Amino acid sequence: MVDTAWRLAEIPVGLPGRGGWISPGCGMASILVVDNEPSVRMTLAMLLKGQGHQVLEAADGRAAIEKLREEPVSLIITDLKMAEVSGLEVLREAKALCPEAGVILLTGHGTIESAVEAMRLGAFDYVTKPFESSELLHRVQNALTHHQLVNEVRLLQQQIREQRGFGTLVGRSPQMARVAEMISRVAKTDTTILIEGESGTGKELVARAIHAESPRADRPFVAINCGALPETLLESELFGHVKGAFTGAAATRKGLFEEADRGTLFLDEIGDTSAAIQIKLLRVLQEREIRRVGSNAPIKIDVRVLAASHRSLEELVKEGRFREDLLYRLNVVTIPVPPLRERREDIPLLATHFLEGAVKRLGKPVLTLSQEAMNLLLEYPWPGNVRQLENAIERAVLLATRETIFPGDFPPTVLRTGSAGEAGGPASKLTRLEDVEREHILSTLDELGWNQARAADVLGIGRNTLWRKLKEYGIQPPDRRSDDP
Repeated sequence: MVDTAWRLAEIPVGLPGRGGWISPGCGMASILVVDNEPSVRMTLAMLLKGQGHQVLEAADGRAAIEKLREEPVSLIITDLKMAEVSGLEVLREAKALCPEAGVILLTGHGTIESAVEAMRLGAFDYVTKPFESSELLHRVQNALTHHQLVNEVRLLQQQIREQRGFGTLVGRSPQMARVAEMISRVAKTDTTILIEGESGTGKELVARAIHAESPRADRPFVAINCGALPETLLESELFGHVKGAFTGAAATRKGLFEEADRGTLFLDEIGDTSAAIQIKLLRVLQEREIRRVGSNAPIKIDVRVLAASHRSLEELVKEGRFREDLLYRLNVVTIPVPPLRERREDIPLLATHFLEGAVKRLGKPVLTLSQEAMNLLLEYPWPGNVRQLENAIERAVLLATRETIFPGDFPPTVLRTGSAGEAGGPASKLTRLEDVEREHILSTLDELGWNQARAADVLGIGRNTLWRKLKEYGIQPPDRRSDDP
C-alpha cells in the first residue's frame, strides 16, 4: 500500500520568509536604497522607479535597519562606508531580519577588499562608484532573479514537506494535535527521538514528518524494520560489510547508516533487536562511527537516529531484554502515538482520506460511504489501528459493486461488531467450505495488516499457498505493507 498521510488542518505550515517577490518583468519589487549622499539616493530611486519598482530610502544605516524591522523588502542597495552604522552592519542585520532579501553594496575603489569580504558574509554583489546606470540595473535584475529562484525552491521544498510530513498525518483530535506540536518542537534539532505506539498507529509517518521538517529534509530518509531480519542479516544491513566477510559477501557493500549519511535513519521495532546488535547501536550513538562487518576500520557518520517500538522499552529493560544505557540514548525525547480507539473523532476524516486514495489508486469510479457504513467504522475498536482501517477501506473499494459502500462490503471482523444489516443488507450466510475458507483467510490478513508471512504462519499454510489462494480469489494484495503505514 502506498504511503498515506494525515492532514493536520490545525497546524499551518507557513511559507518561508517574510516578504514575497514580484518578477521585474511581471510587476514591481520592493527595494531599499541606503546612502548618506542625497544625490546618490535620488539617482538610484529614479532609475529603479523607472523600472517599475517600489523604492524605500534611508539616509544612514540606522534608519535602514529600522525600515527593515517595519517592512520586508526583496533587495537592499547600500553604501558600504557610512558613519556610525556601516554597510556591513546593515548587511548583518538584513540577514537576520529579512534573510531572503539580496544585498548589493556600493563601494569606492579604495574599499573593494571590504566589499569582497562582505560577499563572503552573504552579500549578493557589489558595484563600484561611479557606476553606469545600465550596469547597476543589470546587477539589480540578477539579484531579483536570484531572489525569485530561491523563493521558488523554498516553495517546492515546502510542498514536498507537506506531502512527506504533516501532509500525511490526518487527524484533528487533541491527541494528534499534541503529536504535531511535539514534532514541531523537535524537528529542527538533531535530538534522538523514540516513537512509541501500538502497531499500525503510524509511527513511521511521525518519523517521516520529523525528517521532512528538519534541516536534513533534502537528505535521505532510510527506514528499516529491525524485527523483520535475523541478527546476522540485520548487522550487515545496518553497518555494511567488506568483501569476503561471510559466505556470499562477493563485494564490499555500504550499510544503511552510510546510506543515510547527513540524513535520518529510522529504526523501527528496535525492541526486537538482539543484545549484540544493541551493543553495536549504543557504540554508534556514542562515537558517531560504524565498522562494516569484517572490518576494523572506523567510518565516521553524520546521521540522525529515530527509533520506534510497539512495546514499552522500559518494560523490556525490566525484563532484561533491552539495554538500559541504550534506552537512555534513544529516549532523549519520547513521542507517544495514540491508538485509533482513543481518537475516534479522527475516524471519519481518515476513512474519507483512505477512500479517496484507494479509489484513485485502484482506478475505481467515485465511491461514497453510507451513513450506516460510517457508523460501523465508528463502533469498531480497531485493534490494528490506522493500518487496519486503511486495509478495510481498500478491501471495501476493491470488492464494492455499487456507487455507495455499505456495511456488508467490509471484512467479517468489522461486521461482527455492528449492525451490518442496514442499507447494505446482511452479509450472506456462508454455506460452502470454500466461502468459509476465503472469508477466514481475508479476515486473518485484515487482522494482521496484510502481512502475508505472519498470516501464512497463523493459518498454518505456506506463503506460496496463500499467494495462490489470493490469486484464485482475484485479489491483488497492496504493493506495500509495512509495520506502520
